[in-house]
Amino acid sequence: MSGKNNRVRKPMNSNLILLLMTIALFAIMYIAGCVVYADKGFARLQGFIDILKNNAGLICVACGMTAVMITGGIDISVGALIAMECMFLAVGIEFWHLPAGLLLALMLVIGLVFGAVIGFLVGYLEIQPFIVSMAGMFFARGMTAVISSNQVSISSSPLMSTLSSLKINMPFNIGAYLNKKGKLMVPNFSLYVVIALLVLIVTFFILRYTKFGRSMYAVGGNQQSAALMGLDVKKVRFKAHVLCSFLTSIGAICYVLNTMSGHTRQAMGLEMDAIASAVIGGTLLTGGVGNVFGSFIGVLINGTISSLVKTNGKLSSAWPNVVTAILLCFFIVVQAVFARVKERGKG
Repeated sequence: MSGKNNRVRKPMNSNLILLLMTIALFAIMYIAGCVVYADKGFARLQGFIDILKNNAGLICVACGMTAVMITGGIDISVGALIAMECMFLAVGIEFWHLPAGLLLALMLVIGLVFGAVIGFLVGYLEIQPFIVSMAGMFFARGMTAVISSNQVSISSSPLMSTLSSLKINMPFNIGAYLNKKGKLMVPNFSLYVVIALLVLIVTFFILRYTKFGRSMYAVGGNQQSAALMGLDVKKVRFKAHVLCSFLTSIGAICYVLNTMSGHTRQAMGLEMDAIASAVIGGTLLTGGVGNVFGSFIGVLINGTISSLVKTNGKLSSAWPNVVTAILLCFFIVVQAVFARVKERGKG
């Protein structure tokens, strides 16, 4: 027999299968929307860019959530942290009359401090991440109301207005179309979409190609084995939560550039959207497995569902939550099946 015939074919990685399933689901869903709602402009490139625009903040949060979940943890305080930072920025500009640039920098500092506190409690004191982040959620949501209980719109800052309205046109008029008045419309990106995509790329390289990223996978896979390998498990978990809160603060900047306001119920439930996006994208709730690119596709799936419901105009706004819940349950079951098959294979 030839050497080629003697080779044993390795089974396809279950993680890769999950990622391919997620990509295929998004492709089917988006293509179906393009076919059904072609007359309403859903198939235009600008329609896809608008999905990115509406979910720029969620992309950043999902990247941070993926990092924490890879270590076997979770953080449900991210939505409240965004609300607190957006309110802090809005009140700081409109009532405290502080420079917008200073407040934006302070938002990042707040994220680092917030993440350091949660990371210390989770990593070094070994308190359950859910309990710690729930306390953080209550604190941040409460502080949002302490700063101001009213909705505060940002209108007096030239810098914020410029950053919010800044557009980057597609090169060579790719995806351009004529509107009803015969005017050429060129698809364009908002600045915060570019920021979110840069966060995605940088986080991907951190998790994939750095020692810190590999350490997170090792800790999430098996903490005892990671410790025997010489990894500082407590320090890795601490850094993961700091990274999550820092990326959430960047997401808060993207969020406020889109909404240009702050209010107490802002980003309500965003943490659940981030967790759902990560799970749909192939991140295991038990840790050790995850890919921010898969989480990004999960965000696009959630955004596409919302966009389809909005484009239809007749469906209830509750349907995106229903469909997301069904998909979340489906992917959790698929993960459980793959885990069971993997265990039997080892046996």
